[in-house]
Amino acid sequence: MSDEIKKITPPLTDAVVESLKAGDRVSITGVIYSARDAAHKRLVDLIEKGEELPIDIKGQIIYFMGPSPAKPGQAIGSAGPTTSYRMDAYSPILHEHGLKGTMGKGARSPEVVDSMKKYKGVYFTATGGAAALISKSIKKADVVAYEDLGAEAIRRLEVEDFRCIVAQDCQGGNLYETGVNEYRQD
Repeated sequence: MSDEIKKITPPLTDAVVESLKAGDRVSITGVIYSARDAAHKRLVDLIEKGEELPIDIKGQIIYFMGPSPAKPGQAIGSAGPTTSYRMDAYSPILHEHGLKGTMGKGARSPEVVDSMKKYKGVYFTATGGAAALISKSIKKADVVAYEDLGAEAIRRLEVEDFRCIVAQDCQGGNLYETGVNEYRQD
């Protein structure tokens, strides 16, 4: 891993995604979205029906997170990542429709990795256990779809210097494999 921090601003282009490699440290400033399982299912259901999505996912990053309520004066409560494999059934079709980045914790399935390669996607990992610290990078949070889902509603997040790491890149680089191999004692 390099000590350099790559600064990116969504929406992401193919060129930006191709420049990111597993292990890169990243700082995101701009708008990202949060959504979890139930919201992903609704998005995919709309795509399958040929209907319009409530947000434009082209070039966007979706953070797999369910926030806690905000305290007075805060944009959001604790905002830690959730386990990503629960969104694996939905991610390939969202990649096909323009989603460029996802973020959570834990490795992605082979099907998601294949869709990231095919459609130029990237998977970021956010630091689990640092939910209160992560929330400080979120300057504004608004529910933009599926308010009935509560913490799982889709939120538009304005972030500043949101730190994460590229876990899996569009060339097949996988920090979950290289990191283990680097420290493996045979």
